[in-house]
Amino acid sequence: MKTRTRRAVVALSALAVGAAALTTTGSALEPRARTADELLREMTLEEKVGQLFVTYAYGRTADTPDPVNREEFGVDTPAQVVQKYHLGGIIHFTWSNSLYEPKQIAELSNGLQTAATSSGAQVPLLISTDQEQGQVTRITEPVTQLPGNMALGAGRSPQDAERAAAITGQELRAMGLNMNFAPSGDVNVNPANPVIGVRSFSSDPTLAAQFTAAQVRGYEDAQAAGEGVSASVKHFPGHGDTNTDSHTALPVIEHDRQQWEQLDAPPFKEAIAANTDSVMSAHIVVPKLDDSGQPATLAPKVLTGMLRQELGYQGVVFTDSLQMEGVRQQHPDSEIPVLALQAGADVMLMPQNLQVAIDGVIAAVHDGRLTEQRIDESVSRVLKLKEGRGVLANPFVDVSEVDSIVGNQQHLADAQRITDRSTTLLRNDAALPLKSPGKVFVTGASEKGTQALSDSVRARGPQSSALATGTKPTQEQIGQAVEQAKAHDVAVVLTSAAWNPDNAGQLDLVRALQATGKPVVAVAVRDPYDAAHVDVPAWIASYSDKPVAMESVAKVLFGETTPAGKLPVPVPEPGKPGTDRYPFGFGLAW
Repeated sequence: MKTRTRRAVVALSALAVGAAALTTTGSALEPRARTADELLREMTLEEKVGQLFVTYAYGRTADTPDPVNREEFGVDTPAQVVQKYHLGGIIHFTWSNSLYEPKQIAELSNGLQTAATSSGAQVPLLISTDQEQGQVTRITEPVTQLPGNMALGAGRSPQDAERAAAITGQELRAMGLNMNFAPSGDVNVNPANPVIGVRSFSSDPTLAAQFTAAQVRGYEDAQAAGEGVSASVKHFPGHGDTNTDSHTALPVIEHDRQQWEQLDAPPFKEAIAANTDSVMSAHIVVPKLDDSGQPATLAPKVLTGMLRQELGYQGVVFTDSLQMEGVRQQHPDSEIPVLALQAGADVMLMPQNLQVAIDGVIAAVHDGRLTEQRIDESVSRVLKLKEGRGVLANPFVDVSEVDSIVGNQQHLADAQRITDRSTTLLRNDAALPLKSPGKVFVTGASEKGTQALSDSVRARGPQSSALATGTKPTQEQIGQAVEQAKAHDVAVVLTSAAWNPDNAGQLDLVRALQATGKPVVAVAVRDPYDAAHVDVPAWIASYSDKPVAMESVAKVLFGETTPAGKLPVPVPEPGKPGTDRYPFGFGLAW
């Protein structure tokens, strides 16, 4: 009773501070902040277990009712979801109606923190998203858009990778997010990988390790000034050598111990040395490393044996989303979090049914499958992460400062310079730079990319039009593109995973444009592997279809910059195992 009475007083104070935090830095909370150890001693079992779960909630503001919240969580608003389950964290997505514009996100974050600090154990939240940049970007303009991992690998500058992470972290923190599920430390040694690909820095473990550590420093080192976020390196023990997507199936990776140590482990070792706040597990089976048949997320030999004991990692271990089929095939949803905790995980991300998952953990404590001491170990790690990153002391953000930080001119200029250094020229039969083209036609896989590149071309003087055909163009669309190409002087075609047989229509589009007799320039806006599947006078790898990347492509097209990127992965010759059309490190210039 005594503790609860004191908590009620703190709750009222926290509510007042939370309301003020919409227009202040939130520093007024600092004198009332408790340490991680103090919090742990005061928490009930239910409050402790809540700290071990991170999920989403639907709503533009903390107090926005949404019928999907009622359906999934039994309450109406995001604030009520936080309060009901004593959550350790919230993750934002566009589809959860959480991400509209920077000030809205900041106000949502403050509202959620008010809910957390005015209920239960009054523990501030980890508020997160997956802002990897490149292919996986949850928050778009006006937030600064930066190259993804493979583009950064092509740029070969760890300093650029660190700066990109620092910009991303500073902008996330300004919007009230204090954790980013990035970077991907996976080494993409399989060109057919459907889920990693350009999310990887490289197929070379040394390069991938160097850049993974650089991004951890970029995200976290600025935190001393309240400007950074906690990083989460994923997906342990390494998701780079698979042709199966763990969102829809359970991949099996056949690396033996020597292969794992040489290929997969280096980025995680370097991330740990760089003091990453967290590591995320992969829903993959590694039978030559662990004979349990369990996905790594549920495998004690992997999370406790390899990650904690062999690599010496003592920080927070997150599971990947527990809604993914890779982890749900073998066990009921009530057992998955129990098995994850037994394996060595600390925080369960996005369980399929939050109430079922929490009840499963509490039941496991009551029946002895989990001890409360084991729960305390994970809760302590979570609280110390929050304490170390300043979340306990000051969870709120100043909404009035958001516009001066997010997408500011310095960030945008740095992003363009970094992107310019990543653009890679793979083929050039005297086609580039373009010499005074009258009309430039831009077509291909990306609606956003085709329009952005067309706009960049037009800004330089030539007439330009755009026609997006999607990743699976129909014959009618190909015919339309051909007719438009005939009325222009140059055709630029964007491809996105055209190497995938499911997207073979893109290759038909490129060949049809070639048959018009017009000069054709192809741009791989995702994996560079497309460049081996059809020959055109010029091939560029941009690794992204974002406007910032399309501006870099335009600079190369017109000779304003010399392409400086070098392939961070080899581009294999189709049908010839062991033979590369473009080797690792290849990149033309002029």
